[in-house]
Amino acid sequence: MLVRRPLRWAITAVSVILAVSSVGFLAYPLATDVLQHRLQRRLAADLRRPGAADSYRSRGVAEGVGLTRLRIPGIGVDVIVVEGTGSRALRAGAGHYPTTPLPGEEGNVAIAGHRTTYGKPFANLDRLRAGAAITLETPVGRFAYRVSRDPFVVANTDRSVIGPATGRILTLTTCHPKGSARRRLVVRAELVPAPGRA
Repeated sequence: MLVRRPLRWAITAVSVILAVSSVGFLAYPLATDVLQHRLQRRLAADLRRPGAADSYRSRGVAEGVGLTRLRIPGIGVDVIVVEGTGSRALRAGAGHYPTTPLPGEEGNVAIAGHRTTYGKPFANLDRLRAGAAITLETPVGRFAYRVSRDPFVVANTDRSVIGPATGRILTLTTCHPKGSARRRLVVRAELVPAPGRA
């Protein structure tokens, strides 16, 4: 009888811990989505604030501040991308690698985004196919890109995909598979020349 009582207490304690952990595990993505939604409302104002165009042109956009609006109609993405890819900046859902060019510029514009938390803007990036449209709306203009090849996967240590490149390209990166950071899913797109510009 004395042995059974401590055993019952232990089983009860473990059951409570497991139940609380399960609720926390399930609630975490929802909580991050709520946080991201609130941030997105504030970030939309960043793109319209006085001086936003000057900050953009001078590359003076601070980490965590809205840089561009990313739209991918084919998979329902409409998210403000912040400057920076640190954990704090990426609470917005998507961030621009600061060492890469700005949208529309020569080179490889690179953006990272969450796939399962913080609004999960890149949840369905794997569904994009060559020819899909992507737009980046900045304080200085709108830039249209077309996906140039189907999504592909690289090692999570492969930083070459966000490295320098010739032409005007856009690279989107996210974790792969969903819920794991073991590899990276990559989408490549090329700038569509504006009418009258080759």
